[in-house]
Amino acid sequence: MPDHIYNLLLLLPGSLIAVALVLVLGRIVAGPDSMDRMIGLDGFIAIAQCTFAVIICWTLDTTAVNAMLVVALLGFISTVSVARFRKRDDAK
Repeated sequence: MPDHIYNLLLLLPGSLIAVALVLVLGRIVAGPDSMDRMIGLDGFIAIAQCTFAVIICWTLDTTAVNAMLVVALLGFISTVSVARFRKRDDAK
């Protein structure tokens, strides 16, 4: 496959990731309570993993797989710890 077609095909997931990042950052900033912000952070972690996957496909270099695994592990551990030790938000 020619390089310019390959790069053009990777432009679509890259642009969708950028749009998803803006939407998730909006949820993190505007979340009415801490669980909405945590769900936004989980989305941010998923977007980071997708970004690493697109980078791996674009460069055809698998050295970023380790970073992708670390991001996935940290995202899982942070979600479990917040779910375990979270206190209720003040009722309004």
